[in-house]
Amino acid sequence: MSSPRPRIVVAMSGGVDSSVAAALLAREGADLIGVTLRFRPCGEGVDPGSCCGIDGVATAKSVADRLGFPHEVFEVGVEFQERVLRPAWDEYAAGRTPNPCIRCNRDIKFDLLVEYSRMLGAAHVATGHYARLEVGPDGRPVLRRGLDATKDQTYFLFELGNDGLRRALFPLGHLTKAEVRVAARELGLASAERPDSQDACLDHEGGFAEALRIALHGTARPGLVVDTAGRVLARHDGIHRFTVGQRQGTGVALGRRAWVSRIDASDGTVVLTTDPNDLMARSLEASNCSWLRDPPDGPMPCAVQVRYRAPAVPAVVTLLDGGRVRVDFDRPIRAVTPGQAAVFYDGDTVLGGGWIDRAE
Repeated sequence: MSSPRPRIVVAMSGGVDSSVAAALLAREGADLIGVTLRFRPCGEGVDPGSCCGIDGVATAKSVADRLGFPHEVFEVGVEFQERVLRPAWDEYAAGRTPNPCIRCNRDIKFDLLVEYSRMLGAAHVATGHYARLEVGPDGRPVLRRGLDATKDQTYFLFELGNDGLRRALFPLGHLTKAEVRVAARELGLASAERPDSQDACLDHEGGFAEALRIALHGTARPGLVVDTAGRVLARHDGIHRFTVGQRQGTGVALGRRAWVSRIDASDGTVVLTTDPNDLMARSLEASNCSWLRDPPDGPMPCAVQVRYRAPAVPAVVTLLDGGRVRVDFDRPIRAVTPGQAAVFYDGDTVLGGGWIDRAE
């Protein structure tokens, strides 16, 4: 007597990645239920091609119908606002630059989907992330970079924890984006030529931070723009409009290149520098660390990635008290930004990560 097919909830944005992930699992004979998480109601200024727009829902359903499994839509607007958008605004208001995609993956795309999967009797949650999962010698999951280095998304997944990873499936981890597009065309999926889904589902001519302020009725913190000697260059209408390393859109014309080197939330001061060396940091401190491997009991050589598109660089990570770490880089790196994540790697294996508090 054959064993029952495994039931899997597959997250479907309507994009090509999640569609091909579903197709690969369907080909393996899995019992699939497609779920689209809708972050905002259709028609509220949402790009129709975004992950919460009507086109995304329709395309996801079309793919599920073609592959022969049911499709559900879950409204998660309240959870998205309270768990992702509001904390992101709080970070901007404090002079930091958040990475809401990491919290969205942890709190929405996995935590909520795991809850739904239990309701639906499913053992696993599958997504279209470019990452690989293996089982280590100790039985714990091992999170490894996707084989397509240009699309690897493990930076966004370090907070899932071992429990979350045990329920996760990443069918695209061994594929390149080009191979995924080819597979979608060969399968005749409606999403084959669809642009990549948008993440935050908020847009405004003033940028994401200003869109958050408007949506959440936040209070801007205005202040002064000064140079490194403290000379006043201009006034600004909110520190949320700035990030460390920013060059464009500062509202100040000095006749030469200038970058944001520091944001002081206590008085709203934004400091500009014309010396790129002022952006270089040899170390950082991070807090609220999450570990997929055992935390180090001494200085730990590894590679550290401080932004999604940044390369991981050699460093030594030392555990401090209260779940904090100090990271000392082998060479200075540019624009280490409070509020962003620092993720630790051993080769292509994720060890853990934390949230940057300050750079030195």
